Amino acid sequence: MSQTRIPCLMMRGGTSKGAYFLAEDLPAEQDQRDKVLLAAMGSPDLRQIDGIGGADSLTSKVAIIRRSERPGVDVDYLFAQVVVDQPRVDYGQNCGNILAGVGPFALERGLIPTQGEVTRVRIFMENTGQTATAVVQTPNGEVRYEGDASIDGVPGAAAPVIVEFDDIAGSSCGALLPTGNVLDRFDGVEVTCIDNGMPVVVMRAADLGRSGYESREQLDVDEELKAQIESIRLLAGPLMNLGDVTQRSVPKMCLIAEPIAGGAISSRSFIPHKCHASIGVFGAVSVASACLIAGAVTQGVARVPTGEHLRLSVEHPTGEFTVELQLDNGSLVGCGLLRTSRLLFDGQVCVPHSIWSGKASGDQ
Repeated sequence: MSQTRIPCLMMRGGTSKGAYFLAEDLPAEQDQRDKVLLAAMGSPDLRQIDGIGGADSLTSKVAIIRRSERPGVDVDYLFAQVVVDQPRVDYGQNCGNILAGVGPFALERGLIPTQGEVTRVRIFMENTGQTATAVVQTPNGEVRYEGDASIDGVPGAAAPVIVEFDDIAGSSCGALLPTGNVLDRFDGVEVTCIDNGMPVVVMRAADLGRSGYESREQLDVDEELKAQIESIRLLAGPLMNLGDVTQRSVPKMCLIAEPIAGGAISSRSFIPHKCHASIGVFGAVSVASACLIAGAVTQGVARVPTGEHLRLSVEHPTGEFTVELQLDNGSLVGCGLLRTSRLLFDGQVCVPHSIWSGKASGDQ
């Protein structure tokens, strides 16, 4: 047989789409596994014409899941960003959108049993060493995908998946404010570097001569702006404990402006060189969290209600993303959000036998 067939579920998680695999169905050795994932998605190629990737960073994602051996945890989840136009797989970040499909996948694959009308799936996120709980609708002992929950960036409605995060501050950088400062200045531009689930450099759009309300298409062709943002990103990376980020997709870069649709803040997020059609899950959590920090670049821009349990709407090019933040005496202690997910395809993805025979490393 000239191709190796690998069991795979294609799922939409939030506003992303990806291939979900059982870890045992992929090579154990990372270099070999990366070759398999690149071949499966069709990278490197801008169209990903020879694979199942969708020619966009939002649809070139992979979840690798196994039954967990950790106390109190159901499954371990490793996120892989398969770069579209480079032969590279990046494990340096989480993806909260793809995370929304992990609970349904675990139930579909029988890694855990359903628990009644709803099933709580405890998930260890290998990329960052943090845990989260996905609350999945499971009436009649099976995952329910149809429902009336809607999220911007996805047409129609679906069953809600509530994702509750444990303490994710500093998940990639080691601290909520990884540089040790509320404000930093790079290339003469004031920024706030923050990591509450995703390393993000937050900048006022006005400080870069932009309104912050430009369309995604306008920003993607603004080469002068993108060069300025990249210069700031390369300076911020080492100070955020991320090292040389030249070949990494973090930190994300986010332009902010005053909200115009009743939200808390308006955002234009880069991932890191193209403007996001919306904003990533953890990126939204980090930006919302920055709105609560006195002296951050968000001060005077964000519109934040008072209280200990806050629901902040982060506006983005195609709508808004609502983040729930829990405070205790002014300190962040938890966050959560509503996502949806849908199973799109259950089958096998094929890769050339010359790339992987399907045998585990060391097998003859």
